[in-house]
Amino acid sequence: MKVTQLMPLAALALLGLASCSKSDDAANTSKLEVRLMDAPGDFQRVVLDVRQIEVHLKEEKDPDGWKMLNFSPQAINVLDYVNGRSALLVSDDFAPGDLKEIRLILGPDSYVVGRDGQQYDLKTPSGQTSGVKLKLEKATLKQRETFQLLLDFDVAKSIVERGNWKPGNDKKERYLLKPVIRVVAQDLRGGISGTVSPAAARPQILAIRSSILGPDTVSTSADVSGAYQIGGLPAGTYRVEYFPSTTAPTGQPAYRNVVRTGITVTNDQVTSLGTTSLN
Repeated sequence: MKVTQLMPLAALALLGLASCSKSDDAANTSKLEVRLMDAPGDFQRVVLDVRQIEVHLKEEKDPDGWKMLNFSPQAINVLDYVNGRSALLVSDDFAPGDLKEIRLILGPDSYVVGRDGQQYDLKTPSGQTSGVKLKLEKATLKQRETFQLLLDFDVAKSIVERGNWKPGNDKKERYLLKPVIRVVAQDLRGGISGTVSPAAARPQILAIRSSILGPDTVSTSADVSGAYQIGGLPAGTYRVEYFPSTTAPTGQPAYRNVVRTGITVTNDQVTSLGTTSLN
């Protein structure tokens, strides 16, 4: 009888220890999020075949420092995530510590759909072997905190047309992917947004902040409605420049370059610039 009475107590004790262990584990871990956003480009679709995401925890040349993240392989149309929208790629518990690099392994099925409605393969010289590697600065995960890495993909700069390609050539040979991706850490939460008029000007927009390290420039493009948003900006005073990418139709006022100065960006807020006229 003594044995049978002690068994439930022992079982409860074991359950209690297991519960404490899980609670302690949760208290000693961080949460890592990886998100992807994009600056608009001159395509209908830009689809990346992302197979694997890893982070590097040790010194750059240590091959054992890579750790695979909990990510499901997927095809991502990055043009779905512009003007403040982002795709959540990873949300995973992670041990506190420093992150040195992040790496995206791409598959062979990336492609673009051009303004002509045609689909073209998107070749990635290194993304399918060594992966697309991005250096991280001041990326430190702390206990019981969520750390976010925002991968800001620049379509216009990342997709390169081969110089010798001509209409009628093999569609597989037209475009190369040479990713230009800005990595934004969690504590950079400022931004600017607005619209341009007329929207048909489709300007490139530069946000330029002066700092002791020199000008810090981030760019985007207005979408077809004239809207734009740049996120992940450090707090500071910015100059915002607008450069139309098209010319005005005959008989209409010409589009012009515009510069706006003294734009204040603060942490955790998106500064609205309203409508900026380009003619």
